[in-house]
Amino acid sequence: MSVSTCALSPEQMKYLKLLREKYPTVQSLYAQISGLEAMNSLPKGTEHFMSDLHGEYEAFEHILNNCSGVIREKTDALFGGELSETERSALCAVIYYPLQKLKLLEKEGIADDAWFKRTLLLLIRLARLVSTKYTREEVRRAIPEAFSFILEELINYQVDESQNQRNYHDKIVDTVIGIGAQRDFLSALCGLIKHLAVDRLHVLGDIFDRGGDPDKILDMLMRHPAVDLTWGNHDILWMGAAAGSRACVAAAVRNSLAYGNLRLLESGYGIAMRPLYALAQKSYPNLSPDEAALKTITIIMFKLEGQLIRRHPEYYMEDKLLLDKIDTGSATITVGEKRWPLIYQQFPTLSGDDRYDLTLGEDKVVTELCEDFESSDRLHRQIRFLYDHGSIYRRDNGNLLFHGCIPLTRQGTLREVDFEGSTLSGSAYFDYCDTKARASYRGRAQSDTDFMWFLWCGDFSPLCGRKMSTFAHLMIADRAAFHEPRDPYYAFNKTRESCEMMLAAFGLDPQTGRIINGHTPVLKGESPLRAGGRIIVIDGGFSRAYQPKTGIAGYTLISNSRDMRIVAHEPFAGVEEAVRQNSDITSTQTEYLPFGSRQMVADTDEGKRRAERIADLKHLLHAYRAGIFTPKFDDADDRGEY
Repeated sequence: MSVSTCALSPEQMKYLKLLREKYPTVQSLYAQISGLEAMNSLPKGTEHFMSDLHGEYEAFEHILNNCSGVIREKTDALFGGELSETERSALCAVIYYPLQKLKLLEKEGIADDAWFKRTLLLLIRLARLVSTKYTREEVRRAIPEAFSFILEELINYQVDESQNQRNYHDKIVDTVIGIGAQRDFLSALCGLIKHLAVDRLHVLGDIFDRGGDPDKILDMLMRHPAVDLTWGNHDILWMGAAAGSRACVAAAVRNSLAYGNLRLLESGYGIAMRPLYALAQKSYPNLSPDEAALKTITIIMFKLEGQLIRRHPEYYMEDKLLLDKIDTGSATITVGEKRWPLIYQQFPTLSGDDRYDLTLGEDKVVTELCEDFESSDRLHRQIRFLYDHGSIYRRDNGNLLFHGCIPLTRQGTLREVDFEGSTLSGSAYFDYCDTKARASYRGRAQSDTDFMWFLWCGDFSPLCGRKMSTFAHLMIADRAAFHEPRDPYYAFNKTRESCEMMLAAFGLDPQTGRIINGHTPVLKGESPLRAGGRIIVIDGGFSRAYQPKTGIAGYTLISNSRDMRIVAHEPFAGVEEAVRQNSDITSTQTEYLPFGSRQMVADTDEGKRRAERIADLKHLLHAYRAGIFTPKFDDADDRGEY
């Protein structure tokens, strides 16, 4: 490659001058180019995909700990001929829950010095195995700082090393035990194994929903070394509430009360329920406190949603304006030609000329709830994490990741929507939604925070994917009134032609790319792999409420350098049983999708960015050699040659 000043644009010259400041010598370029090229020659790291966690912390924690079976697979591969199945299960339990397992084993008198010596040596061997896809620098960054030197020494063991080196490594382990550091060292080693077993975690939305511990899940994700997120509709609801949307606040509180998640509100985020309960008891003295509070916040929610819908005719959701159609005397509602009896028989707060106006008491409660959402430091730390690490969708290693759907027409074409004078569809619509979501938290303008509510439940929201009938579901006993048609996406995503069209619309290769999404449970008898392998649906039922319909407790996806594997998980018995009985979630690989050839780092998005970096460095190297720039000489090169 020849480089001349004539061949370089002013922008390229400016960039090379900046690059020259970081690499002033030819030797520094040699080292950097060689290192980057070598990194691209390693096998692609393992990716772990999860979706629809629904606040189920224990099941999530366990699947994250066992890496959807990757830890057990590596343990069996390394120790299958050396340890019994019972011994391998016990070793895995130590890796999953080191502190809890140690406490039990010490109580039983099992975890003596001999046990620690044997277990630590086994764990060190496993750590060496899972570190083989990484450079030494990457492994060094993953090692806990407190044990960085000794762990690095132990992991970088060579099979053919001398007896002196073997004695040296053996002495390190003996000393760790001798000075009483074995518990902390074992815990750090287990954490390192789990870190290296999976290179990156992808969470495809709905951390929030029915389960009571989404805050604990978020705390765990915030400690994870390499995670990205795509937002689900339940996540966006809480993000909207944190941004100040009164409608989102009411819906988030109502959902939490409906699923019995008072701990999340009060202890988790410091959101006081006393004002709501006090108003509820005044309004509905004959109901239990919980029933009265749920009924009160439900009516408040419908009022606030009605106000929002009136502000935004562009949402086309006027069919959800139903409070004004209630006959409070007969406790019925007339919609079109049909009159339906209502579940609620009393409506003390539906008064005045406008059914959607809050009473003074309701307005005071909503204001106080919004203030609590605004002042919750823990909530905002977690919401900022969702913004910093999340997005509406991701294009990642040739795959399209999102939570809900790509809105389509009944003919299977990309649905066009009109917002702020622009007609949008496909990736342009997703980008618009992402921009509005970020603006809502940054600027708190009402038009933006209102849009967060639309993303939560709007008819054409890419996060929702269906026409929600919340009023009918909560207020009308007759199930004939309950109709929630799904977006045509869910019919067309079963055909290869439609999925290839959607992949191409998002700038991905329709022949090799895949859509990976969640949101809709995969029912018994259905396959998570559809459209000839072009789409993978991994919401299999983390939520316990869905497990009778799905028959399992969730699908996850593992993508390593050789294949992609869809894994179905049985319900989790709980951490206590896992610790006491060495029990694991029973996981079955339901689909196995081999790559045509082994995927290397060079084949990934990261590898392609690195290749561009290498090309830039080679341009600078040739610029040095062509005399365009004069390199500095390395002091170590006493001849001054390059």
